Amino acid sequence: MSTMATPMISVCMATHNGEQYLREQLVSILSQLGKDDALIISDDSSTDATLEIIHSFGDARITLLEGNNFYSPIYNIENAIKQATGELLVLADQDDIWLNNKLAVIRQKLSKKTDRPALVMMDGYIIDVEGVRTGQTIFRRQSPKHKILANLYDNCFTGCTLAFTRPLLDLALPFPPGIPMHDSWLGILALLRGKVEFVAEKTMEYRRHSTNLSYRRRNPLLQIRWRLCLGYQLWRRCQRDKPSS
Repeated sequence: MSTMATPMISVCMATHNGEQYLREQLVSILSQLGKDDALIISDDSSTDATLEIIHSFGDARITLLEGNNFYSPIYNIENAIKQATGELLVLADQDDIWLNNKLAVIRQKLSKKTDRPALVMMDGYIIDVEGVRTGQTIFRRQSPKHKILANLYDNCFTGCTLAFTRPLLDLALPFPPGIPMHDSWLGILALLRGKVEFVAEKTMEYRRHSTNLSYRRRNPLLQIRWRLCLGYQLWRRCQRDKPSS
């Protein structure tokens, strides 16, 4: 990989019927990307105007992966990050708004760590469906936790707040079957095999609404099964990628 002072960034987004908020989010992302950076969007069977909105930007930095039928946010975002070529990867949701400091914070925190697994999770303001700040922040709603077992029990990682280096991605791919979400997989794997930093600086507006996907709302038995599966798959992956003596 390049040893440039300013590593190339690949922003990875999964979309599905996101027409209501997508345009504003794309503007907030593209305004911060450099000419060599990229926005990779994987669309999962949208039937609204999502694809038309993306095409309307006519921006060469956008790569749109369409015609997918994953019916899964986990494997939809995995499809996007598999196409990423940047040294730094940034996850984005279709319905949030980035503040104009987001990529600057990511470059500051990760540019000198591109040779190792490293991940940052950044705070942000929570907004409602109308885009009004609620007075809550992501970190107040779900306090950051550095302990592996604590995150297996109650995951604090939120996908759209994460950025990480390519060495972590190399550890994380492919996503194993049965994991609850990609954010817990990436975050806990980083705790196990790399460095994690929780950044208190607010870098986004995180929209909460009735269609937000969260496995925390599922029934207790399913949550137990997911925790056991996640723990097992993390153990397997660490054995697969254990450094040779």
